[in-house]
Amino acid sequence: MSIRVGIVGISGFGGGEALRLIAAHPAFELVYAAGEGSAGSRLVERFPGVPAKLAGLLIEKWDPEALPPLDVLFASLPTGASAEALARVPETVKIVDIGGDHRYADGWAYGLADVWPEQIAGRSRIANPGCFPAATLNTLAPLLAHGLIAPGNIVIDAKTGISGAGRGGGDSRFGFAESNENLQPYGLLKHVHMPEIATTIERLSGGSADGLVFTPHLVPMTRGVLVTIYCRGSASTEQCLGAARAFYADRPFVRVTDRPPQTKWATGSNLSFVSYAADPARKLVIAMGVVDNLGKGAAGHAVQNANLICGLPETAGLDGAPVWP
Repeated sequence: MSIRVGIVGISGFGGGEALRLIAAHPAFELVYAAGEGSAGSRLVERFPGVPAKLAGLLIEKWDPEALPPLDVLFASLPTGASAEALARVPETVKIVDIGGDHRYADGWAYGLADVWPEQIAGRSRIANPGCFPAATLNTLAPLLAHGLIAPGNIVIDAKTGISGAGRGGGDSRFGFAESNENLQPYGLLKHVHMPEIATTIERLSGGSADGLVFTPHLVPMTRGVLVTIYCRGSASTEQCLGAARAFYADRPFVRVTDRPPQTKWATGSNLSFVSYAADPARKLVIAMGVVDNLGKGAAGHAVQNANLICGLPETAGLDGAPVWP
């Protein structure tokens, strides 16, 4: 079975990770690659280690009206750059948008695959969650679904590797000299992921997410997201862990762990690690989550969603072990 796929934005970190996963996928055949600065070059010139079967594929300038016959298109474009163009892609082509333009947009399914796989299967337009929401929402979903925490006044402290910001776009914060041996908060009070997180908290809980606080930080590592989330609830640690194990009992990519997770556990994988620590006397629940921002936070999640919409095993092309060390 060969499913013809394309990648738009292949020269970015998310697009490059999608290329790595699709190159080894048992059913996906990459037949189209598009980019801006890399247009006109061969894949092997941009990715010297690409498999020989893909080395000669030409990177084309992105034009949604000049696509070859495709079954699935992965779009890895900056927020604000995909909505108008993807609207011109034929309806016969399924799309997984790794960027931010279609999260909770009309006609697009929100692709939180570990929580709502049944709402994704068979759809043709999927909006991939952002990297911070993927880590946060997988961690909170069991607690919210079981009513173990209040949906309001949740405080999210998040750390991300530099690749989560994309290739940088000339922003000096992402250069080696500025990011090495440094820790930077950013996006205070108005980060682009806050509406997505708040909306999903309300969907999961049926309550209000008022009072949500989300503060991300850049840390001097390449990959990984760790979220530490402070919630109000009277559940015990054992109740939180038990709820998560029950909630994710048949889900292949979420691992519930007794000890606090570490970013290296997920490197290069589509895994999501969650853990909890609670003090019922203080009505405090600390929820912790880890993903690879380019895996579960972007391309891995996108391939998982594409598997679902194509009727493939959810784990196809994604069951490799994390990179260690």
